[in-house]
Formats: sequence, C-alpha cells, structure tokens
Amino acid sequence: MTARQALQEARERLEAACVPDARLDARLLLAAVLDRPQLDVLATPQLPLNQAQAARFFEWVSRRAAREPLQYILGQAHFMGHAFTVRPGVLIPRSDSETLARLAIERAVPGCQALDLCCGSGALGISLKLARPDARVSACDISQQAVALTRENAQRLGAGLDVRLGDLFAPFSGLLFDLIVCNPPYVPVGELDTLQPEVRHEPPLALDGGADGLAFYQRIIAQAPAFLKPGGWLLLEVGDGQAKAVEGLLGPDFAPSRVHPDLAGLPRALETRRAGGVN
Repeated sequence: MTARQALQEARERLEAACVPDARLDARLLLAAVLDRPQLDVLATPQLPLNQAQAARFFEWVSRRAAREPLQYILGQAHFMGHAFTVRPGVLIPRSDSETLARLAIERAVPGCQALDLCCGSGALGISLKLARPDARVSACDISQQAVALTRENAQRLGAGLDVRLGDLFAPFSGLLFDLIVCNPPYVPVGELDTLQPEVRHEPPLALDGGADGLAFYQRIIAQAPAFLKPGGWLLLEVGDGQAKAVEGLLGPDFAPSRVHPDLAGLPRALETRRAGGVN
C-alpha cells in the first residue's frame, strides 16, 4: 500500500465518521506513523508502507473515527510554540488558552512568584516559566495524573516548576503570590453531554463547573485574596458568555477587572488585581 492509497482510505473512513478536517487528520496521522514531516509525505505519494506501519496507521484511524481526540492519539499538543505531552485523563491544552498564557507573561514582573492553579498538563505555568525564566512558578491540580504529567512536561521542556497535588490553594498555606493564573472547569454540568464527541473523551473532572459553570470561580475568587500580595494579579480563563457573571463575583477585595478576547474575538481571559498596592 502506498501513502496515497493509505491517505485516500483514511480520509474516506474519517469523513464517514463525520470527523472534522478528515483530510488533515489523515495526513497528520500518517506523517506520525512514518516519522516524516507532513510535506514529505505529500511530496512522495508512492512511498510504500510496510505491514507494521499500515497496521498502526489504520489502528489510529479507527481511534480517530471513534472521535478520540487527535492529540491523545499522537500523544502531543502544541501550545505557545512548545510541544506538550498529553494523554487520556488530562485535559488537552487549547489554542484559545494562549490568550491567558500571553497575558500571564505580560503581567509577570521580574522575579515574580506565580501559581498555575488547576494546571492540567502544565501548559500555562510551563509557558510562563519558559518565557520568564526568573519567575518562580508553582503549579497544582487535584488530579494525580495531571500533576504527574505537569512534572513530566516541565522536566522535558527544561522548566523548573514546584508542582503539588491538592485542591485549589490547599497545598500553599501561608504563601503569597504576585500572580495567579487559572483555567478552571467551567462547563455547566447539564451541558457536558452536549459537547463535541472529542471533548467527551476528556476527563469530566477538568470540565465540570457545577450547575451554572461558576462553581470554581466562586471558590477561587473567595480564596484568592489570602494568597495574593497586595496588587497581585488574578488571571482567569472564562467560557463563552461567562465573563459578566464572573466579573459579578468580584467583590471589594479586587480592583476593577478587564476582559481580553481570544483570536476569534470571544471574551476569554479576565484579569483583576487584589486591592491595595495597585497603581
């Protein structure tokens, strides 16, 4: 079987399963199986696949046709120009969250102490550390799988992080931060079954934001003042249509907030500061 034949069959299978971007996904899967750049695969359509390569390729195609996320199949997701290891059981970092990552990098003062809350794969905290090497970055998650994966990604990418297991701020009693960044679970529980098939392969623990999607925002906003220095930043990703509701949770402990759009123009990253010490 040639690369052209393999791609044609894979595209047909993926299209029959209503997979978005079936042609592109087929190319990415084949390039990974052959360990070649995608353009090389396209430039050599008569390249033969051996039996093992063909078997692996169509196993992956079957998984993608079952709507398993491409990133889980390939074991990798790209975020802020870095390749992060991902695997089932931990949320896949998304390009929408790069708005929050860039904001954290902009707000990080030299030598700042920063916390990536609900860290998942570590994409936010690691991206911050790589962009601001003098920052002291901590991260935590309630999921043991997430903590292990963040440590793995931090070591592989050369980012020194203090990664802890625990529920929100619990592992950091007595510590104060210049910056807290968080992409919390924010999907209303009643909407979990309506998400795209790919998203339903991801851990509910990382998605379920309670009845109205605001449960974690309420807890984080209530607890954050005790862990922020005066004037310290609280940066939160918000879901579609949630920005106003989250802003409404901010009380006198916080300065007026600002919301930044993602690349699609949707409100995505909310920033505020602990009152006191704000210029």
